[in-house]
Amino acid sequence: MNLIQTLEAEEIVRLGKTIPEFAPGDTVVVSVNVVEGTRKRVQAYEGVVIAKRNRGINSAFIVRKISSGEGVERTFQTYSPLIAKIEVKRRGDVRRAKLYYLRERSGKSARIKEKLPSRRKAPVAAVAAAE
Repeated sequence: MNLIQTLEAEEIVRLGKTIPEFAPGDTVVVSVNVVEGTRKRVQAYEGVVIAKRNRGINSAFIVRKISSGEGVERTFQTYSPLIAKIEVKRRGDVRRAKLYYLRERSGKSARIKEKLPSRRKAPVAAVAAAE
């Protein structure tokens, strides 16, 4: 590991942020700190992650949502101090790393199938003993 990577790794540890694991296709709620004049409040931005860029401290992700029938995309820096928290609402089952094709789709065709937790098959001996 070179010097720059070491410094970036130390900086990530120093920030102490807990970032949940999420992937493209997941529906997330990003709580963003918004400053309006002297007031500071937290604004929730919920949408589908369409891209993720893993570059250490420079990591970023794009979240897409439909607002008033219009598609809105927002890019977030993963380790930005403006992000209060990230919450994963739903896991999406996709086979692509970048879901830019969702930009051309609307309605039902833009839906993403939910990834269900895998069920393990019971061992054959346990099935025979149950009968």
